[in-house]
Amino acid sequence: MLVPRSLREKTPLIVSLLFIVLFVYATVSKLLDFENFQMQIGQSPILSAFTAFVSYGVLLLETLATVLLSIAATRRLGLYLALTLMVLFSLYIFIILNYSPFVPCSCGGVLERMSWSQHLLFNLLFVMFAAIALYVSTKRYKKITVWMLCIILACSLTMVLLFRASETITHERNNFIRRFPQHRVTLKNSLDLGLNSYKVAGIDSTHIYLTNTTGPLHIKVLDHSLEIQRESTITLLDGDMLFRSPKVRVVAPYFYFMDGNIPIIFRGMTLDWKVKTQESVQGYFLKIVPTEHNKFVMVARESRTNENVLGLMKTGDTPGLVLSRELLVKQVDGVFDTDGMLLYNRQLDRIIYTYYYRNQFIVANGNLKLDYRGKTIDTISKAVLEVSNTVSGLVRKLSAPPMLVNRNTATYGNHLFVQSKVMGLYEPESSWKRNSVIDIYDLTNGSYVFSFYVTNVSGESLSEFYVQGKLLVSLIGNHIRAYKLDFELDR
Repeated sequence: MLVPRSLREKTPLIVSLLFIVLFVYATVSKLLDFENFQMQIGQSPILSAFTAFVSYGVLLLETLATVLLSIAATRRLGLYLALTLMVLFSLYIFIILNYSPFVPCSCGGVLERMSWSQHLLFNLLFVMFAAIALYVSTKRYKKITVWMLCIILACSLTMVLLFRASETITHERNNFIRRFPQHRVTLKNSLDLGLNSYKVAGIDSTHIYLTNTTGPLHIKVLDHSLEIQRESTITLLDGDMLFRSPKVRVVAPYFYFMDGNIPIIFRGMTLDWKVKTQESVQGYFLKIVPTEHNKFVMVARESRTNENVLGLMKTGDTPGLVLSRELLVKQVDGVFDTDGMLLYNRQLDRIIYTYYYRNQFIVANGNLKLDYRGKTIDTISKAVLEVSNTVSGLVRKLSAPPMLVNRNTATYGNHLFVQSKVMGLYEPESSWKRNSVIDIYDLTNGSYVFSFYVTNVSGESLSEFYVQGKLLVSLIGNHIRAYKLDFELDR
């Protein structure tokens, strides 16, 4: 096929000018908002593990292509580089559309307003422009075809390897880059409770049970749309009693009124909120969670070492207490450094303990036999604490504010939800001031899944949250909020 000389000279020039405009515009847009550009790459399932390399590499290659296209002697080489970049960009979008459930756009300006399909067509159009310019600039069509096939093959192999490597690093060997998929959590309802002293005592398939730290016998029952159904008062067996740190837990149809400093456990039915039995308690406890009808998992202070331990307590006709001294690992003092949050996952029959001051959670079976020690995605593996003793040497205290890593946890289905207090790479500080971040982990293997934000209310951040099915209930200042989770919790 003979191509007129004028067309052979003008076409590469016109195409080069189009690429120059595109690359200059894209490069300038990225540079003007480089922090956001890096953050978007950091959330990509293909590129997140290589954010720094890719963010600077793309800018360098786009600039290099612009320079090569601007010089007549290097224009053909510039067209090959432009073709390579557009093929890579097109393959990236193809993988996003077909193999990834989410990813933010990593381009800027007006291109960001395109849908992913439109963006793919736009990129393919420029691939075609580059191919036409290369074909008309020479008569060696076979050589050009071979080079194009090699470029497509090399780009395809590169994107597949990047995708596989990034997924492995992000989920199993995370370098502390969070992923924030779009539209995973939707606010459904909000209610101003008038006080910030409410706590969630439990959630079932239809109701949310609230207790109040200033009046622990008072119970407020809401439905999942946050409509108040009724208010009740727990009736104890012996009338008024002096409690030190009472807590109410609801595992419908039962409720438990517990105080580990006395120690005592009352049990009754949510039907009338009257205590029916007083359980036989085997010892003092710091934290406690009902697992079965008359079984509890708890955190206690071991008398011999005066350090925290996990234990199983059975009440009823055959009471018993078993302590596990191996699960909680001492780093500093065995008290503050092992402090954390205790959960029981009823769907998996698993006990979960998440440390406050280090990036670790423990998953054990119903008999307190260790399944594995999982890691949260931050890098704080050792508790940052300054602990001192009183003059008597019997009481330990913190001599400086500790570095809080994990603030709150919840669990449902195959997942653990952790409210983190550590900012990840490429996350804007402004987002942290406006939101609380929750990271999700897969309990079947301990891997990180993704993260989402819960927006602060009137300057108040998230203080507590629970998950039941597709419902996430949060307490923020005076407000209780209900969110719909738009992802699967079971597999």
